[in-house]
Amino acid sequence: MAEKPEQVRVLYCAVCGLPAEYCEFGPDFEKCKPWLIQNAPDLYPDLLTDADGKEADKVADQLQSTTISSGASSTSQPEDVKRLPGGKIKKKEKQEVVIEKVVRNKRKCITTVKGLDLFGIKLGEAAKKLGKKFATGASVVKGPTDKEQIDVQGDIAYDIVEFITETWPDVSETAIFFIEDGRKVPAA
Repeated sequence: MAEKPEQVRVLYCAVCGLPAEYCEFGPDFEKCKPWLIQNAPDLYPDLLTDADGKEADKVADQLQSTTISSGASSTSQPEDVKRLPGGKIKKKEKQEVVIEKVVRNKRKCITTVKGLDLFGIKLGEAAKKLGKKFATGASVVKGPTDKEQIDVQGDIAYDIVEFITETWPDVSETAIFFIEDGRKVPAA
């Protein structure tokens, strides 16, 4: 009878979240070095020869003190980026409204409004107001990036800017952009 294979234990880096063998390919190898010297010296022996023992301990102590104090300390600056597993970075979205005109069936147009929800505007109410103002159909739909957007029937791209800035004063005209010929153009 065949023997059961042993379970493999993988050591994950506390800094970048990758397996320790792959830290050198991650985005923050310089930040990972002190942790690797302390916790996985056999994986990267050349790191031990490059760094003095005192210097490695000093950096490791700094690393430990920052991870412990980062939750309780109010002096550290809040970052606009969010770390995802595997070292990927997710940036905070800018508050901007993007208006795009999509042509269908040669003469019919749909105006798409994206980003109103970033200003705290409820999209259902906004679609209702747009539909009443321009006497067209307006609905909230999921876009290609799985984010909700407002589709308004008709070509109202240039009239909609004035309506948005008057109805919702939080949205400035500098935060509204058009997509023309695949490029983002400011409305102002």
